[in-house]
Amino acid sequence: MLTLTQIQPPNPNLTVILTLALTAEERTRSRHRFEMADGRVVFLRLPRGTMLREGDILQDESNGSFIRIAAKPEPVMTIFAPTPLLLMRAAYHLGNRHVPVEITPNYLRLSPDPVLRTMLEHMELAITEEITPFQPELGAYGHHHPH
Repeated sequence: MLTLTQIQPPNPNLTVILTLALTAEERTRSRHRFEMADGRVVFLRLPRGTMLREGDILQDESNGSFIRIAAKPEPVMTIFAPTPLLLMRAAYHLGNRHVPVEITPNYLRLSPDPVLRTMLEHMELAITEEITPFQPELGAYGHHHPH
């Protein structure tokens, strides 16, 4: 059993004993119990409001071993626009609905939602459904350790 209480910034030189692949929603949980495929149990006991990111390193409180966090591929809608302005307008409308959105210069990404899909299609945006890691914006008030 591993109890993870400390976060380290990403560090390629640390030897990790395990990679814990979590969905975007799972990476927002500061207290959680995960059962691994091999039967190992991992407890998260992190400061409230911690948002884990791809590559973060967690340390086990009992033996000091390191675990790396990975963004688990999950179903998402990826939105492309013919112009940057249209992409910004889509980001504005999604932001008004307070849904987690991954924002890049070329696309927006969010969890599948039929109502939002219809809205975005009416705005003449191209939408692909895929299974890929999802890294939503932390938001203005998100607590995250500095990298």
